[in-house]
Amino acid sequence: MSNDAPSIDELLLELKDLVENARTMPMSASVLVNREDVLQLVDEILAAFPDELRHARWLLKERDDFLVQARREADDILAAARNQVERMVERAEIVREAHRVAQRTVDDADAQARRMRLECEDYVDQKLAEFEVVLDRTIQAVQQGRQRLQVSYDTLDEEEEEFAEDTQAFFDQDDG
Repeated sequence: MSNDAPSIDELLLELKDLVENARTMPMSASVLVNREDVLQLVDEILAAFPDELRHARWLLKERDDFLVQARREADDILAAARNQVERMVERAEIVREAHRVAQRTVDDADAQARRMRLECEDYVDQKLAEFEVVLDRTIQAVQQGRQRLQVSYDTLDEEEEEFAEDTQAFFDQDDG
């Protein structure tokens, strides 16, 4: 991801700010937001995702390439050991050493692959957790905005009831 492009977190915060600062519609819990602005931010957020996902895929591909290369090296070592065994059956120690080296190489490759897989999973989990936090904040902001709007409607309802009572009292004066 280039340094001048905004991150997903920044874009989501900008979207949150756009919703928080949107004008409210009279007599409604809805707000007015510029559709073009929101859609542009959503497009930018979607465009920012592939870089992080591409990085995770690249790490997984590197792990797979490393495993293939390590297995190829292990296969080459085992093949060389087999050839040597065929030629030098009397030298059993050489064959045993070749097997140990080959097994050590395979074990090292498996350990390295496990480590790389866990690192990839940790990286993806971290990015998803960050995204989850931003989404939670956005949801909380939307809920708070809706609550503020609800409070203003409740206040309007109370004022209308008081006005109706005052009006009724005013007209009741003529009857008495």
